[in-house]
Amino acid sequence: MRSRIRAFGWAAVVIFASGSVSEAAPAGKDCQPSPDYTCVETEDGTFRPDPNYEGVVYDAEAQLEIYGGKHMNRNQRPLLELGQRLYWFGPLQRNTNFMGDANPTNPQLMIFGDARIATAANKNGKEEIGLTAFRLNLDVDLRITATERFHAFFSPLKKDAKFTRCEFFLSDASDDCIDEFEPEPETAFFEGDLGAMFGGVIGEESPFDLPIAGGLVPLLFQNGIWVEDVFLGAAFTIPSRNSAVLDISNFDVTFFVGLDRVTSAIDQNADGDDSRIYGVTTFMDATSGYWEAGYGFTEDKTGRGLEYHNLTLAFTRRYQNWFSNSMRVLVNLGQDPDNGTKTANGAMFLFETSLITSRPSNVVPYLNLFVAIDKPQPLARTDGILKNTGILFESDALSGFPFLDDTGADSMGGALGIEILASDFGWQVVAEVAATFQHSDSDRNEEMGVGLRTQVPLTNALILRVNTMYGIVLDTADKAGATVELRYKF
Repeated sequence: MRSRIRAFGWAAVVIFASGSVSEAAPAGKDCQPSPDYTCVETEDGTFRPDPNYEGVVYDAEAQLEIYGGKHMNRNQRPLLELGQRLYWFGPLQRNTNFMGDANPTNPQLMIFGDARIATAANKNGKEEIGLTAFRLNLDVDLRITATERFHAFFSPLKKDAKFTRCEFFLSDASDDCIDEFEPEPETAFFEGDLGAMFGGVIGEESPFDLPIAGGLVPLLFQNGIWVEDVFLGAAFTIPSRNSAVLDISNFDVTFFVGLDRVTSAIDQNADGDDSRIYGVTTFMDATSGYWEAGYGFTEDKTGRGLEYHNLTLAFTRRYQNWFSNSMRVLVNLGQDPDNGTKTANGAMFLFETSLITSRPSNVVPYLNLFVAIDKPQPLARTDGILKNTGILFESDALSGFPFLDDTGADSMGGALGIEILASDFGWQVVAEVAATFQHSDSDRNEEMGVGLRTQVPLTNALILRVNTMYGIVLDTADKAGATVELRYKF
């Protein structure tokens, strides 16, 4: 344990040092280099000429309309607002300085979230249930300063991933209403900037930037594919660094630890107390693209020999305004269980591609592919590793809506679809076909499916969503589902 902590500390020191580079000053005949600046030569064509407005008729009324033609849009307010209101009229409240003159406080308490109700007819294999399910999401946010806050999230109508519901049609329905209630928070954490807090103590503006978070922390890395979980732990980030030597214009590095309630490949119970995780992740803007990398170690608290290493690397880039692509790889290694049965092993390769059409914000065709060797696992995640591969690999997190196998174990496949948004973004339609095929001996069945999702805002606060899917599962019963959902946001 001490060696791991010591390694994290040395890594932080190296990153701080590498992020310190000299500023560049434009080169020229009068450029006088100093210890703080470096003269950089520029080439002809580096800067474009000023725009030419010849032949353009000036329209004073049109220019005034830019400012005077604005109008108010209807906005839904939070359920509760105490203190400074969110995006409101008039002057801001007067600040207080109990955290120091350089870190002024302006307390604000808000409660916001949404309420969801869905009626669904689901066929998961041989089980057929028709139901109406209910979900309530409550975010409680107490802001202290511009950088420090306490936050908690509650979903009281849920317990053990099941929601309050009434099952009243299809053959396997209970013909009864089932209450699921859990008042405890799903997240409860503090986050802030240690530099801002220290600056308030010494009376100086943030001498350094060091964001921190601790408690029941929700963390999401690599679009949720590697980490999307809530656990008892902490994290800190070394932000906004750069390196001229490595041609990296911007990068962040985050260190994190999960001590309890971790959803990992080791845990066999709902409490998530069988494992701990220690990790570091980074993103970099370099080589005309976006890099993400991470390393995590999963510690086995049960003594069954299930600890393992988890590595990930991703690169995202847009190519010639034709398509955008993300290539990801996730590798698990080092597990040596006492009983010989590995729960995390192998590698997952993901290729996510979307075409750039003449209406890039409204028509988005996409093709996402995956290949898995053995049984790779995310570092910490409540859903399967393929959840973001397509809409057919994700549930609606409410009604038990069926989905294709999202584990990716010993398989290959993908999702081909198209997303269409109205020109005014007034509705959305996503159509998709997807499949997962086994490429080695496995006890999992091959699956193929089609799905359709439609979303329409009925008001500024009420959204209608309709989901349908049909999945063919070889050698067993098929899957099918249809759900109509209303979501009210507040």
